[in-house]
Amino acid sequence: MTQFPSRYRCLSVAMLGVAIMTTASLTGCNNTSPAVDNKLSLPSIDMTKATTLSPAVATVIGDYASAGYAQRAQGNDWVAVMISANGAEQINIKVRARSDVKKPTCTFDGQATLMGQDNAHGVIFETTANDSKVFLQFKGDKLTIDSEGKYALNYYCSGGGSIVGDYQKLVGKVELN
Repeated sequence: MTQFPSRYRCLSVAMLGVAIMTTASLTGCNNTSPAVDNKLSLPSIDMTKATTLSPAVATVIGDYASAGYAQRAQGNDWVAVMISANGAEQINIKVRARSDVKKPTCTFDGQATLMGQDNAHGVIFETTANDSKVFLQFKGDKLTIDSEGKYALNYYCSGGGSIVGDYQKLVGKVELN
């Protein structure tokens, strides 16, 4: 087993202590005896992949739905947009339409990068789809999707539909069926 200088053992104990009890105070790092039973295997943590989400990404994560979602029980068509984090300043976008009554009319999967945020415009993300810039604007509990190309987002929907439009943030997860 490789032995590390005592200053690194002290650092490892400190990191473990912080992870277990954030308010604990570590003293006496001169003790070089093992802190864990040799039979216990702890998962390794790759600190190079640890990411902190920007406040903008953290605020927009969630599920959004078009106006028809509220009347889905009456048979109305609707489109849902599910947003998840993809790093500190990127999001994953997953668009799905109702699939309980008929074949889904809209399907899209992509990623977008944070462009900026201010009080007037909210949080803006940008991606490219069908050779056109696409903008996702999050303001309050509303998501607006638009693109530079007038019909670029029709490609992802059938029957003349489009992903372009307004979506309301849901309190819970979207029910796709």
